[in-house]
Amino acid sequence: MQLTTHDLTIGYITGKQTTAILSHLNLNLKQGRLTALLGRNGAGKSTLLRTITSASQPIDGSIDIDGKDLTAMNGRERSRIIALVTTERITVGGLTVTDLVSLGRQPHTGFLGRLSQSDRDTVEHAMQLVGIDHKANSYTSDLSDGERQKAMIARALAQDTPIIILDEPTAFLDIASRIETMQLLHKLAHEQGKAVLLSSHDLSQSLLMADDLWLITNKGKLIDGTTAELLKENALERLFDNPRIKFNPTLLDFQYQE
Repeated sequence: MQLTTHDLTIGYITGKQTTAILSHLNLNLKQGRLTALLGRNGAGKSTLLRTITSASQPIDGSIDIDGKDLTAMNGRERSRIIALVTTERITVGGLTVTDLVSLGRQPHTGFLGRLSQSDRDTVEHAMQLVGIDHKANSYTSDLSDGERQKAMIARALAQDTPIIILDEPTAFLDIASRIETMQLLHKLAHEQGKAVLLSSHDLSQSLLMADDLWLITNKGKLIDGTTAELLKENALERLFDNPRIKFNPTLLDFQYQE
């Protein structure tokens, strides 16, 4: 399954005022690959993710999934195709990990939300895949930040969608948890055949683990390609407009140069 944008323009509308942030986007999110969306703060990363998930409407252009217009789908159809993990800290301390992950089955259950044995098996398998099954009966309020993030990813997996989109999934994590999370997402893309898209400020881990990059440049343009291609083209130099901030390809990170 492939998500494709056609001459997409994103931004926001305030009253009668329309503000475009990124325009003429023709992008492909591919199955079985991990894609990292990189750019400075305020560049439009979250707006792009919200538009792709239909939380915001595009200003112009279209988005389709395997040729079907995303806006023509109802909410239930979209929730069976795209799972979203946001950067917000979860505040559901009264739920166990199993309860939280089970919420991912809502697009597939009936009106009352009752889980079948197949649903429960899917929830258990999702917890096993992310390595949080040993905390199945723990309250989410008792989890570490890294464990909570694993639980949220497990919920997205339980949703059983071909596309998973994550907005800053490593934002509140320590370095060990950031590495574990990025390795997990890479594994899900390659071994489970998911199309995984994440926005991140963790440049080095993104460059190490992502198959493809969507880079929002300092000129407000989005360039895309494989990680190897864009590294070879020194495309990372276009992320920031400070001439003293240089990309170091050995460290896979930026450095300030006098």
